[in-house]
Amino acid sequence: MLAKLVLAASLAASVAAHATFQELWINGVDQGSSCVRLPQSNSPVTSVSTPDIACNANPHPSDGICQIMPGDEVTVEMHQQPNDRSCANEAIGGNHYGPVIVYMAKVEDATSAVGSSAQWFKVAEIGLPSSNPDYWGTEVLNDNCGHYTFKVPSDIAPGNYLIRAEVIALHVASSVGGAQFYMSCYQVNVGGSGSANPPTVSFPGAYNAQDPGILINIYQQLSTYTIPGPTPYATTSPAVANTPYPTTATWNTALQPTTVPTAVPTPGTPGIGKA
Repeated sequence: MLAKLVLAASLAASVAAHATFQELWINGVDQGSSCVRLPQSNSPVTSVSTPDIACNANPHPSDGICQIMPGDEVTVEMHQQPNDRSCANEAIGGNHYGPVIVYMAKVEDATSAVGSSAQWFKVAEIGLPSSNPDYWGTEVLNDNCGHYTFKVPSDIAPGNYLIRAEVIALHVASSVGGAQFYMSCYQVNVGGSGSANPPTVSFPGAYNAQDPGILINIYQQLSTYTIPGPTPYATTSPAVANTPYPTTATWNTALQPTTVPTAVPTPGTPGIGKA
């Protein structure tokens, strides 16, 4: 009986530690959930070969499209439970260590585009920025109240895009199928007059279940970590340092809102600054 209770408690803690990307910020302006395809639950995708690996399993549709420009600073925001933006809770807990990765895909109509049919290019990533001690991208996410900021490439062509924000949790990734993928897709329109169309990959297809960054035992001393997927476009990822990574938040957690806007903000809405 005691063993069953311990197992039940362990499973409950694991589910509570699951998370979803829920909100978006553009240059410090809170877009809330106005343009995200919210997942049905905080459970992970565990197969790299299912269409769900693109934008999650049957996410809620959205008719919102957030407006961004090349060079903008865009922040994705993750939390464990819907509408909980409290910085008192870890964004993703339960030792769900792993990388944070962001992709974009140019599409005809962001509200109806099928993620598994889109062509994706990576725009940002953070894996294991320090191995002394081990410090993962998800820990950077937690230290910043679930926020991760990236810069939109300065030269991409205008039009509708999907943004795919992802965490890969590696706490049970030492066997095939153990890695857990948490992703959401945001619907945006990019302005400007750029013309670049970066090289792309497909989901499914970009990952293999036996990639070294997916099939891995993280409970050992690591001096390197290979982040899954292609090389980021027009940026670089932090190299693994053998000195401690700074844990001070770069996001202004004191100004973190408690409510979630559901409508795309009007132009000129003031923000709280940049992460």
